[in-house]
Amino acid sequence: MRHIAIIGSGPAGYYTAEAAQKQWGDGVRVDIFDMLPVPYGLIRTGVAPDHQSIKGVSKRYEGTALTDNVRFVGNVTIGEDISIEELQGLYDAVVLATGAPNDRAAGIPGEALNNVFGSAAFVGWYNGHPQFAKLNPDLSGRSAVVIGNGNVALDVARILAKTPDEFSGSDIVAHALHALQESKIEQVTILGRRGPHQIAMTPKELGELAHLARACPRVDAADLPAEDDDAFLEPGQRKSVAHLRSFAAIPEAFRAERPVDICFDFFASPKAILGTDKVEGLEVERTELDSDGRASGTGEVYTIPCDIVITAIGYKSSPIPGVPFEEREGRFANADGRILPGLYCVGWARRGPSGTIGTNRPDGFAVVERIAEDISSGAILTGDKQGRSGFDRLAEQRAIEVVTFRDWQKIDAAEISRARDGSPREKFVDVDEMIRARDA
Repeated sequence: MRHIAIIGSGPAGYYTAEAAQKQWGDGVRVDIFDMLPVPYGLIRTGVAPDHQSIKGVSKRYEGTALTDNVRFVGNVTIGEDISIEELQGLYDAVVLATGAPNDRAAGIPGEALNNVFGSAAFVGWYNGHPQFAKLNPDLSGRSAVVIGNGNVALDVARILAKTPDEFSGSDIVAHALHALQESKIEQVTILGRRGPHQIAMTPKELGELAHLARACPRVDAADLPAEDDDAFLEPGQRKSVAHLRSFAAIPEAFRAERPVDICFDFFASPKAILGTDKVEGLEVERTELDSDGRASGTGEVYTIPCDIVITAIGYKSSPIPGVPFEEREGRFANADGRILPGLYCVGWARRGPSGTIGTNRPDGFAVVERIAEDISSGAILTGDKQGRSGFDRLAEQRAIEVVTFRDWQKIDAAEISRARDGSPREKFVDVDEMIRARDA
């Protein structure tokens, strides 16, 4: 019997469990650990609440979770309740599928001012992550700046610009919906160091901005390259730039009917966040691109008055004591997912925050191949590990209150039952509330 421990119950974790089942069939037992009592990681707390179709992939993970040889072990914190070394002593292989839950620092003066947030925190706030539920951003000002040119920046800008009615069908949490209902924001600026041809925004997400009830996207036509140059782009990128061109062509009369502007400010590098206690503005330097597409400052500096800043410039994994970590890349040090025989990483923990949810499936299958190779070569010695039964004894000794997948189903049912009209659920945003719902 093979015993596998996976740390993290997001897409990478469940795809790895699925791969292990296909590799060893009934000859494997997989325990999927998570610090929260609820599974699915990024699907639950990272995907935008108004993108319910994307969240539907969790049904696939549910199918894996309900099989006899895969178990969800929620409400267990690695490094506190149990160490990596202890897990290695219990399981043939330990796979880190922890994602990249931490914001990369912008590294500019003023980052610590009030009402400046990283996107992991801000997205966690409106998605109901217990760690960020009490964030309490101040939306009483007129202007917001979102730093970044990827889909997360688009998500944040769109959420800030929507009317309450446009959240119908979403699972945005009540505290965020109330704050957005009271919001006074009239302008959202999306700031990018490079130009339209370098954005990391997909066509679907960009296209959504053209269909908002009270907001209108704005692109300066002067920032757009010659249209003939679009032919050199990949098809998806070409579609995204086509959206930007259409935004630049929106008539002013149409804009005047919508009170919220979403302004794309390209070739703009943030230099400092200004203010005494709370953010009051953003100092920006105009940039230009060299022949390789790298941005450098021109010396032209200007200030964008703003009342809230959200940085969406990337994420990094959380280091774990005793596990080699590449600080610059924000991921665990590995060779094709292998940290060392018996210890592996997958998904964003392996490659950094890149790729889509679906990218994690081949990643999961590849790391299971590494594990199988190490077992076959003798680099991993199997046969004497206790696996699940060993962890259960340790959990009982330490009074660890494990939450199972069946427990999660009770929490899930409780969230669905308390949903407001038009919403699929109202999430619990506190771990103790989740436990009480399990026990009700």
